[in-house]
Amino acid sequence: MANTIIMPKLSPTMEEGQISRWLKKEGDTIEANEPIAEVDTDKATMEVTSLEAGTLLKIVIGDGVNARLGETIGVIGEKGEDFSALLNGASTNGASAKSDAETSGRGDAEKKESADESQEISAEPADEKEETVAKQGEQESRKEISETEGRSYDEQRPEAKEDAAIENPKSKTQNPKSENGRLIVSPIAARMASENDINLKSIKGSGPNGRIIKRDIESALAEVRSPESKVQSQETATSFAQSADIQGASAFREENTSKMRQIIAQRLATSIGPIPTFYLTVEIEMDKALEHRKQINSSVKEEEKVSVNDIIVKVAAMAALKHPFVNSSYQDKTIRFYEDSDVGVAVAIDEGLITPVVRGANKKGIGQISREIKEMAERARDKKLQPEEYTGATFSISNLGMFGIEQFTAIINPPEAAIFAVGSAAPRAVVRDGEIVIRNVMNVTMSCDHRVIDGATGAKFLQTFKQMLENPILMLM
Repeated sequence: MANTIIMPKLSPTMEEGQISRWLKKEGDTIEANEPIAEVDTDKATMEVTSLEAGTLLKIVIGDGVNARLGETIGVIGEKGEDFSALLNGASTNGASAKSDAETSGRGDAEKKESADESQEISAEPADEKEETVAKQGEQESRKEISETEGRSYDEQRPEAKEDAAIENPKSKTQNPKSENGRLIVSPIAARMASENDINLKSIKGSGPNGRIIKRDIESALAEVRSPESKVQSQETATSFAQSADIQGASAFREENTSKMRQIIAQRLATSIGPIPTFYLTVEIEMDKALEHRKQINSSVKEEEKVSVNDIIVKVAAMAALKHPFVNSSYQDKTIRFYEDSDVGVAVAIDEGLITPVVRGANKKGIGQISREIKEMAERARDKKLQPEEYTGATFSISNLGMFGIEQFTAIINPPEAAIFAVGSAAPRAVVRDGEIVIRNVMNVTMSCDHRVIDGATGAKFLQTFKQMLENPILMLM
């Protein structure tokens, strides 16, 4: 019996996902618990597995298209089985497939791409009949661009409502015209061109009726990434800047926000407003900690060397257990105290910020902490972290010292009660025993959730944290 494949909840904050690519084609045999597709969530690329064995009868949501939780993305069943009844109530998010009659004459490559790029954007009809079809296609295309890229067509360029040409929503270029005067480009090709700043005017479509399709953009990417093309791309991006509404104001261009950036914005909006936050800053002499690091690195291989941040993670984890409110979270009617310190370590990636979690950092050595952070940071940049690897920290650490930042404040990541903003350890003149001496001083600013951490509680924690970093041997006590 045929069944629908729905978009599952792949992360705690996920509301919708984008099909990165299908791992199976229509007609392929699938085993139970076998991966069938990759989905981009807010933080990582996850695999969707089939709950049953059978044949992939239909791909409903193609590559590059968003689907809401619980939305039908495919159909599985016995080969040759009639599944039309299942699709009658299934939402395809603007990615409905072509009819069998329309795709029957295409080659295998075109059939595969028709599932991925199930619509075409068209305009400038040659006659009245074509105009009606084009307007319907434009409305569907606008909907798909809106759902896939996060903004409606009219919001991107209101003045273009009367235009006959569909614009690339990022580079603001017009799509190329085929011989019959129509503009033909598939949604996924438009999205790829938008993401890579490719001028669609320079591309000749290889699809039916001159349609620009996915493989055309992939072929163009090799040229775009060459040194000469990069210069041309920069010039093109500048030339298509929009004029500001205010006379004399700077021209501008707009880019769609990524799903990850949208989630970051939502999470931070729930932090700085509702959470009563205060900040505490302490200066820490890092000379002994730096010497401790030097001793460790002198006895290990190059790839096993530890960073100052690795030591900070270890010290913070141990100090937090001595002050339970720092290692807790506010739960409306209760305060949740954690037995171990699961430390979130902020890692910058292309699309924003992610915090891989070192579980039980209080129980691990500095070398093990270092290895885990390096390994998770690498996978974070490749969007390969699992949800349990970047959620559920008891507090977090954000270190910008490597960029020369001396002091800053960080925003708490709910439901955590604290985050530590770590600056650079730089030589500074200080007075010790009536004499001016040079010490490596580091500023640490602690953002505190006042519902859990009082001023005195935060201050006492920082005292312990400072003492341990200034005398690393205290970690043994």
